[in-house]
Amino acid sequence: MAAFYHVRSNSLPTQSHPFTSEVEETLSRLRSSQAASTIGHNVNGLQDLHDCVDKIFQLPLIQQALSQGNNRKLVDELLNGSLRILDTCSIAQNALLQSKESVQGLQSVLRRRKGDETELKSEIKKYLASRKAVKKTIHKALWNLKGMENKRSASINEERVSMLKEVEGVTITAFESLLSLISGPRTGSMLSGFSLVSKLIRPKRIACEEDEKDINEFDKVDAALIRHKTIRSDNIFCLQNQLKELESSIQDLEEGLESLYRRLIKGRVSLLNILNN
Repeated sequence: MAAFYHVRSNSLPTQSHPFTSEVEETLSRLRSSQAASTIGHNVNGLQDLHDCVDKIFQLPLIQQALSQGNNRKLVDELLNGSLRILDTCSIAQNALLQSKESVQGLQSVLRRRKGDETELKSEIKKYLASRKAVKKTIHKALWNLKGMENKRSASINEERVSMLKEVEGVTITAFESLLSLISGPRTGSMLSGFSLVSKLIRPKRIACEEDEKDINEFDKVDAALIRHKTIRSDNIFCLQNQLKELESSIQDLEEGLESLYRRLIKGRVSLLNILNN
């Protein structure tokens, strides 16, 4: 015990508690699974990760190390990073909400349609306009995340902070994948890079679908509406199924992000408490 109390280093005690091992294990799982797992699975993994990080922030040794003056820059960087991640999470939540409302509006028109295509054409136009606005917002958010990622890489110059910064990095990567999935590729040249993201949501196959295994629900609905300025009656059932699948996926992602957002807030509050005490 005497050796324990004589530790005077400013380094973060990354091996002093089982919680840190739990963070490392969760980080390892997320890094290895991000390419193969669903977005929902990765969001759940982020929830577990940030639960562990908040537990670490409650440890006296960690609080003491982070509250030292020469670690103020690290704490400020973590606070700035957490704020930007919270902003990104809010952007993703708003994009999903806007997408869900557009889906529901289109579903409502399809259910009550009685031969007159005027209302349907109008709703399709509104849906595509909404998607365009969502894409524009997401592309801006992705650009900001890329800048944050570059800044993060330049900031890591000490091994003692690598775990906390790696948590930030894995979280950023997960949000990049989520936002890319919601937005979809802007051009054909992006399709190869997007092939990874396109596997993140795997819908049930329905009989009216052709070979669409390489695109997700957002892309399926976009493609169906862009291809057909008017929807023939024999395509209505297929479109309704696609919209139902999309709405279900959006709902799952919304629930996961709401839970993650609460954990991100909790972690930020813990950091602020360390700084203020």
